[in-house]
Formats: sequence, C-alpha cells, structure tokens
Amino acid sequence: MDSLDASFAALADPTRRAILARLASGEATVNELAKPFKMTQPAISQHLKVLEDAGLILQRVDGTRRPRRLAKSGIDAMDQWLAMLRKALEKNYDRLDQVLAAMESNKEGKRR
Repeated sequence: MDSLDASFAALADPTRRAILARLASGEATVNELAKPFKMTQPAISQHLKVLEDAGLILQRVDGTRRPRRLAKSGIDAMDQWLAMLRKALEKNYDRLDQVLAAMESNKEGKRR
C-alpha cells in the first residue's frame, strides 16, 4: 500500500498530473515537459523526481538526453485499486436500484 500512498500523494499536485497527462502521449525530456509551465527547469525536475519515486514515470538514457515516460507498473497498480472501488460502487448502485424498484412496486400496489 505504501507505493499506492506515494502514487496518490504525487497526483495531489496539479503540475504533476499535467506532466503525467503529457507523458500519456509519449516520452519527453525535461525541457519539453517544462515548456507549458511558468517554472524553472529545476522545479520541473523536482516534480519529476516525485513522480519517479512514486513509480509513476521512468527515465531512460539516450546519449545526453534523459527522456521520461509513464511507468506501466505504477499506473496499473493505481488502476487495479480504482477498479476494486468501481466494482464496489457498482454493487452498491445495483442494490440501490433493487430497493428503488421494490419501493416503486409497493407504491403501485397500494394505488390499486
């Protein structure tokens, strides 16, 4: 659960969410990631470090370049946890639908 805690903590920041959204379209360097933001390259690098430490992005070496990309395992772990919550919500909504249908049925039975 510690990795999930770190992942969701990393996502608490809007800049880091925007970086992840950008990386969803493909890998990018620090300078490419910094372009849309009004912050310095070192500030973007700090955000990238948080995302890397949380296991959400990976860095590879390409000569002098250090492009980042999404880390499938980190994203998958969050997705699996959220899928568990979605499943629980679906069960709750199904039960609610049943209760509402029974109430409606009782209401119609009393009108007759």
